[in-house]
Amino acid sequence: SISMDEASETMGRFERRLMAQFPEVTRVVSRVGRGEVGAHADPVNSAEAFVGLKPQDQWQTARSPEELYARMSEEFEDFPGVQFNFTQPIAAAVDELLTGTKAELAIKIFGPDMEVLKKKAAEIEAVIRTVPGAADVQKDQVTGTPQLRIVVDHKAISRYGINVEDVQQIIRTAVGGEKAGQIFEGIPRFDILIRYKLESRNTAETIGRILVPAPGGVKVPLCDLTTIDEIVGPRQITRENNQRFITVQCNVRGRDIGSFVEEAQKAIDTNVKLPPGYIVSWGGQFELQQEANKRLALVIPITLFIVFLLLFMTFNSLMNSLLILLNIPLALVGGVAGLWLTGQNLSVPASVGFIALFGIALANGMVLVTYLNHLLEEGIPMAETCIRGACMRLRPVLMTASAAALGLVPMVLSSGTGSEVQRPLATVVIGGLVTSTILTLLVIPALYKWFAINPE
Repeated sequence: SISMDEASETMGRFERRLMAQFPEVTRVVSRVGRGEVGAHADPVNSAEAFVGLKPQDQWQTARSPEELYARMSEEFEDFPGVQFNFTQPIAAAVDELLTGTKAELAIKIFGPDMEVLKKKAAEIEAVIRTVPGAADVQKDQVTGTPQLRIVVDHKAISRYGINVEDVQQIIRTAVGGEKAGQIFEGIPRFDILIRYKLESRNTAETIGRILVPAPGGVKVPLCDLTTIDEIVGPRQITRENNQRFITVQCNVRGRDIGSFVEEAQKAIDTNVKLPPGYIVSWGGQFELQQEANKRLALVIPITLFIVFLLLFMTFNSLMNSLLILLNIPLALVGGVAGLWLTGQNLSVPASVGFIALFGIALANGMVLVTYLNHLLEEGIPMAETCIRGACMRLRPVLMTASAAALGLVPMVLSSGTGSEVQRPLATVVIGGLVTSTILTLLVIPALYKWFAINPE
């Protein structure tokens, strides 16, 4: 635990060091704890610092927000007594709504015993730190709250003829306070709360000297009726579906979440042995990504089947429809190559980009196959049909692909808010259009003679 004064002093040292080490920072506003009026209350050992930055073209330490977060994380990794998580306010709010944590990935350890959970959470935290790409790794602080525990001695109170409720009432009134009435100041009214003076209730010894009345007029000290201990109790107890759990949270930098989780799961399975009744669950953005992938795995095949039916209804030819669908793997190659060349990972925005890419590639294929069929119906020989069709449709296909690709160039070059969603989508479409356009004009005419409609 930590006092309010110490928390404020710690955040002050953090602010001064942050502004000294990073010239991009213009101001820092910190908040220690969080009131109960919001969605999530936080104690004084949890603080948030909102950092204002100069325009990105004036940055000196890093060229992108992701790189700046990584530099800050490295700088404050050894800051005494504090664990940091660097992210954007909106991203932190979304992550907190998903899993209750402020990081991209949340590893939840479920089990009945809090001590075992603390031990296993520490082991998993140590394992996660060894996985490449892990940043801002920390586990929930579930202990550290000083408490005064008062346990009633039932044998002692029975000797004096005192009830448990009488003891509890005295403690509640003397320490916590009891409502004795109300005071009016015009229309507003306020409760009158009475309790012992501070010097009579600020230590375990003074609380033990509180007198409890017994039958016959005898007054017995509280320490003779109870056992009073000063302990360090739990700061919080979190449950999900009535099961206790502790969360180990982290951010992932420099790699995709899917491969990180796969490697981390293998490391945990190898190095951490969970007792019976204890399980590990992975949440956060990884959970959302898995759900999105499941939906896409269902939606994409259905969409392609519907497209195939529309093509078949248009051309009345199974072979022509299959030839046009051949554009999809040709476009897929370029999209994957684009992600690889730019160092990006396959993500949900990239998957959406593939869907858009398939539509453009199929449109180009339809333009070419329709013209090839037209030439064949006019009685032009097959070899000449393939060559002339590719040459005559070169300009329309290039114009269609170029217009779509050039329109996405600003998204590829974007670096502001939302660029992490725009860049993968645009990269996939542009990369796929390059390969699909070239291969459409070369592969489809070459294969057309095996997929052509018999003009007779």
